[in-house]
Amino acid sequence: MTPLVHAEQAVLGAIFLEPWQLDRLSHWLRPDHFSRPAHGAVYATMLQLKADDHPAAATAAGAPVPLAWVTDTLRAASTRTRGLTASYLHSLVSACPRPDHAPVYGRMVLEGAIHRNVAEHAARLHQAALADDRQGATQETLHHTQVLSDVLADLAHRWGTDPRPARPPAAYAPQAEPPQPVSEQVLADEELLLGCLSSRPDRLPTVVQWLQPGDFANPSHQQIYRALGALHHRGEPIDQLTVLWETQRRGALADGTLDPERVLRICDPLTGGAAEHFGEQIVQASLVRTAAVTARQVRALADRDELAPGQLISYALHTLGPLDDVRRRLRIARGDESGPRPPVSRPGAPPPAARIDAARARSRLADTPTPWAPTPAVSRPTLADRHHHRSPS
Repeated sequence: MTPLVHAEQAVLGAIFLEPWQLDRLSHWLRPDHFSRPAHGAVYATMLQLKADDHPAAATAAGAPVPLAWVTDTLRAASTRTRGLTASYLHSLVSACPRPDHAPVYGRMVLEGAIHRNVAEHAARLHQAALADDRQGATQETLHHTQVLSDVLADLAHRWGTDPRPARPPAAYAPQAEPPQPVSEQVLADEELLLGCLSSRPDRLPTVVQWLQPGDFANPSHQQIYRALGALHHRGEPIDQLTVLWETQRRGALADGTLDPERVLRICDPLTGGAAEHFGEQIVQASLVRTAAVTARQVRALADRDELAPGQLISYALHTLGPLDDVRRRLRIARGDESGPRPPVSRPGAPPPAARIDAARARSRLADTPTPWAPTPAVSRPTLADRHHHRSPS
């Protein structure tokens, strides 16, 4: 029997021995916080009897408890669950070390419920992400992401802490996971977007507001998108050759991530389509992948029994941070949330001069003499000059 089951038995036994303990528990401990259905049924029955003004519920501290408290609880709880016997309820009484410690036992039950609820909702999010990945949708993932966030906030309130994210220490940091398999459709959308942006760079100011390199599933596509973003930021022309040159400068050709032929093929100027559409598809796929990874990480935290509820909630909220960021950017892509105002640009119009000067300044050499510069000639005094200085005036 686990420590949690012992705690559930102890808190129920304390209420049997001292029914007035319900006044200290009922406003924060719920029947669904018990891991065993029978225990939840007994506790729910006790709450109902108290609400119905059962004589035992009004018993003062130290006063004898009527036997009807146990028998009436057994009769009513048996309608909620099967298998309850009088002997089991009496065993609950014997399982309570100290009835006056009922709030402590109740917080143990709540602590177990917090771990269990976080794990259950993380598992549901993971299942929703897998289902949406197969269907190319995001509705269930978005729904269960919001549910998990709401559950964490509610559990923090019940535990008495603020729902503030906190970075977990290294001992609880998520482990690196192998990359997930990506569908051919997602990879095709990524290539189509890169081709669209290479042939229509005027769409970059809009897309870069909500699409990040990490949204691309393929590392090669991430590098090309970074190259496009760098060229756009510096105000330089964008075409097949400039993108290829930028990927080389960033080391993507040297380390084998890309090869020139692939870059030129992806950046084919004949590629057409709506960049915003393909970009939104990529963010949707990124949301589903991020949700699956996040759900596994939160589930791993919930399985760490040594974590206090406040720590678990704070670490889980921090783990949800990247997923919340993708959710926000997807809303911007769909027009559901206003993002930063894009700069006004026209096809063929020169970028702001200040941005060009800043980009060029980063690659401009400092104003120092070159090592091969000739040394300026130094005039030396002649013998006549020396004699003049030695002569009396």
